Amino acid sequence: MTTLSISAARPIAIPAQWRARIGYLVLLAVLAYLVVVPMIRLQALAFEDGAQGYRSQYGRYDIGETIRTTIVLAVGSLVIAMLLGTLLAFAASRLPARLSFLRIVPILPIVMPAVANIVGWTFLLSPGPGYLNVLLRYLPWWSGSDTGPVDVYTVPWIVILTGFSLTSFVYLFVSAGMQSINSEHLEAAQINGSSTVGVFFRVVLPLLRPSLVYGGGIALLLGLGQFTGPLLLGQNKGVRVLTTDMYHRVSESPADFAAAAAAGSPLVLFGLAVVLIQKGLLGNQSRFVTHGGKAFSAPPGRSVWASVTLLIYALLALVVPLLGLVIVSLTPYWSGSLSPDILTLANFRSLASNPSIVDSVVTSVVTSLIAVGICIPIGYAVATLLVRGKRFRVLAVIADLITVLPMGIPAVIFGVGFLLTYTEPPLILYGTRTVIILVYIVLMLPYAIRMQMTALLALGNTYSEASATSGASPMVTNIRVMLPLMRPTVLSAVALMFILLTHEFAASLLVRASTTQVMGTLLFDLWQNGSYPLVAAMALLMTAVTTVGVAAAMLVGGRNVLSNL
Repeated sequence: MTTLSISAARPIAIPAQWRARIGYLVLLAVLAYLVVVPMIRLQALAFEDGAQGYRSQYGRYDIGETIRTTIVLAVGSLVIAMLLGTLLAFAASRLPARLSFLRIVPILPIVMPAVANIVGWTFLLSPGPGYLNVLLRYLPWWSGSDTGPVDVYTVPWIVILTGFSLTSFVYLFVSAGMQSINSEHLEAAQINGSSTVGVFFRVVLPLLRPSLVYGGGIALLLGLGQFTGPLLLGQNKGVRVLTTDMYHRVSESPADFAAAAAAGSPLVLFGLAVVLIQKGLLGNQSRFVTHGGKAFSAPPGRSVWASVTLLIYALLALVVPLLGLVIVSLTPYWSGSLSPDILTLANFRSLASNPSIVDSVVTSVVTSLIAVGICIPIGYAVATLLVRGKRFRVLAVIADLITVLPMGIPAVIFGVGFLLTYTEPPLILYGTRTVIILVYIVLMLPYAIRMQMTALLALGNTYSEASATSGASPMVTNIRVMLPLMRPTVLSAVALMFILLTHEFAASLLVRASTTQVMGTLLFDLWQNGSYPLVAAMALLMTAVTTVGVAAAMLVGGRNVLSNL
């Protein structure tokens, strides 16, 4: 009698390299659906019916003026942000040790939402009732006028306020670059006889090239896609840019998605061109790594002008517009006259008793936190692929192309794309928090990836190679070695993304529904209704919510979270 033994079939072992490849392919497929599909649908719609969308948008008599204003806003705000951001970063590097805490001063204006900043300056510089204008009219040069002398609703002032708002972003990149420079390089240059100015131009600026290119590129793209200032301030004087054209095309009845898509096409093409130029200028980024055994930052200076410069910027960029909001929020109506007798807290009581405002705060916080929680691991995975994925070069190129799109494309375009994509099958998500979370994830991907990628580049390969030599797996290396070293960067990324998302206005305005509002969109509705004291109170509430979120991040990660942004 013959006995047959049947052994259980062993599962086929998939090599680790192929498991990683499959994981990256799945991740890229999801990201492509989120990022690329809405853009494709928009462009396909713009070319339908013989490119009717382009004929409708670019056949207007005033389209030339709209394009010129868009370019002026982008270039003008870029120049202001680059000059101020670099000056502030250099000033921060020259602070004496006892005043080193002032390094976070140029970052603080980020905590104030752009919509709140614009509204605050409007209350101060509106030609008629603006409080600063009222004070200026007491001077002999303008004593005979009933309006002005400043008109915040004009293009020059929209450019100036936009440049001020973008300065902090440039400062973040340039300041981080300065702090990451190994002091050995500076000491070597000084030993060879270079002056402070010579060291700055011959050593510091070349090593700052990635920071300057990234900071300048982001400032240009943000200026190009600027939406808040032109929308809130441009209505009075008919100032239009391409982003506000998109909003008006979608808001009209019936909505003209094709024309809106056509209006955004130049922004998409120019944004992608800027991103590609960035990459060409940076080339091999590993040559900018200056991680060494000595402290990264240069010894502090003793320049009094540095402290004064930082404080003046904080006064103009943060304190003054906040003062305008506080004054209007404590009054029953906005007018050029002010008396202590009319001050009241009624506006804040109205906010607290309004269920829709409470719901908007909850929606903003919840959607922002969920989006940040999803973006951080995705950002780390993609950053690792881009920095160390030599075995997956093709996948790295594809990942870079997909994730760079939100950096080059204004948020309002993604808002229109998501509105079009998710109001039709197979996924009808309009009016839900889910669509807000999805668009938030897309918008924050570049920040999550770039900040973590910068940290990986600065750390180099030494730590990961040492861990691998000791027998640790890639997962163990990432969890026990790389992430602890990157903790300040990760927490800074969390803080930055939470700030940006609780402030987000452009995309939210397009994907929101009357029953699903965030703080920025509800503030805009109040602005449209002319409820200016409530607008001021709502703007202060937005600022307070962001401040609490940043304080929580600092409580977990220490007070250096802001300085590591």
